[in-house]
Amino acid sequence: MQTTFDFSTLYAHPLISSEQIKVITEKHRKVSFKKGDFILQKGEVSKSYFALQSGIARSFVHDYEGNDITTGFFCEQEFVINELSLFKQEPSLENIVALTDCIAWEISFEDFQQLYHSIAGFSEWGRLFMTEKLFQTQQRSLEMITLPAKDRYLQFLKDKPQVIQSVPLKYIASYLGITDTSLSRIRKEVF
Repeated sequence: MQTTFDFSTLYAHPLISSEQIKVITEKHRKVSFKKGDFILQKGEVSKSYFALQSGIARSFVHDYEGNDITTGFFCEQEFVINELSLFKQEPSLENIVALTDCIAWEISFEDFQQLYHSIAGFSEWGRLFMTEKLFQTQQRSLEMITLPAKDRYLQFLKDKPQVIQSVPLKYIASYLGITDTSLSRIRKEVF
């Protein structure tokens, strides 16, 4: 299969050879999502994950009062994945929606499992990927408690600059745990 997407950076690991990257690449298929398309809906069991070539997606939940709360953003050269649903094969508690038109490369859970058990470097890459996700989740939890809103916003600017330009501020505010009004005030202070 001929692709225009370089998987070698996403699956970078010293134990994965360029020949193995080709095998991994062949397990992905190109898909596209229009702005507003659901990539995963609450209650569905995730059957695959995606390497995002272009576009931005958002994960979100509704809190106990029905408010829409952003739990994450997915940008180019990142994986669009709901780890809990995919790896536990349980219904998702989150929704994932395309915020812009997206081009992505999908790999099924079955193909992932086959690669995981047949390429030693791929299983090591997977372990490191999940470790990094755990660290990111813990760091985000601590920052929500220990950092003031302005510092959380500045960190977000550093981590996801492309989101600021393309995404409604209400999604960013809910991700940061603040109101739209507070975010507007912070943005005026920063700029």
